Amino acid sequence: MSYKKTWDMQYGCDGIITMENSSLDMLEVDMLKLKKGDSKNYNEKNKEYSLVILGGSATVKGNDFSYENIGKRKDVFDGPATAVYIPRNNEFTITATEDVSIAVCKSPAEADFEPVLVKPEDVIIKDLGRDGWKRQAHFIVDERINANLIYIGEAYVKSGMWASYPPHKHDEDNMPTEGLLEEIYYFEFDKPTGFGIQKVYSKEGDIDETYTVKTGDIVEIPKGYHPFCCAPGYDSYYLWIMAGKNRGFYMTTEEGHKWLTK
Repeated sequence: MSYKKTWDMQYGCDGIITMENSSLDMLEVDMLKLKKGDSKNYNEKNKEYSLVILGGSATVKGNDFSYENIGKRKDVFDGPATAVYIPRNNEFTITATEDVSIAVCKSPAEADFEPVLVKPEDVIIKDLGRDGWKRQAHFIVDERINANLIYIGEAYVKSGMWASYPPHKHDEDNMPTEGLLEEIYYFEFDKPTGFGIQKVYSKEGDIDETYTVKTGDIVEIPKGYHPFCCAPGYDSYYLWIMAGKNRGFYMTTEEGHKWLTK
């Protein structure tokens, strides 16, 4: 199985990662692109949602909530995101108030919480790393929002830099040191020819994959280490979508590279 999939960025709803076509048990992703005035309805049972607006604006309405004309950036490089958390068993409709692209992230849910609108000014921004592995991390649907499994942010990686480095993993339930979380990366680059290298490899050796990633590519990470490198001359963005009962950055560094963290 290839862990890499590609969104063609065409208008409509594309179920990129589903329970049926992926290695994941806790995450699904639709990539949704709507023309102004078009709508998409969702009514899937026992799933919580996080809608991350990649660019454009939309209105999101459910039975007990309505977020009108939300979304401020024209694309992922135009500032922090707007997002909506929607708890399970809530039918809702997304209507484009201008052309809009949205990552519709889904996870199984057993508990009920409140819907939340995350505005750009609510996003927590941190500069992480050093030397050749610097990145800017944006925390969007994090510990501040009550949810079952889902935990989401964005990362911005400059030319030639590594991210998710030193290599780390979160595939063992060994709290508080490490949590069990699946993850998905969705990539975009600042130029059409931009690209990067994404690795996914496990401690056990049963997974060892290397992918060239470009704008529109998505890589699922069922387990293992997953460092990424942005090609020199380009700036990169990735949306990171995690799911697990231990929501947060509970991860361990690969043993041979722990000296880099000191």
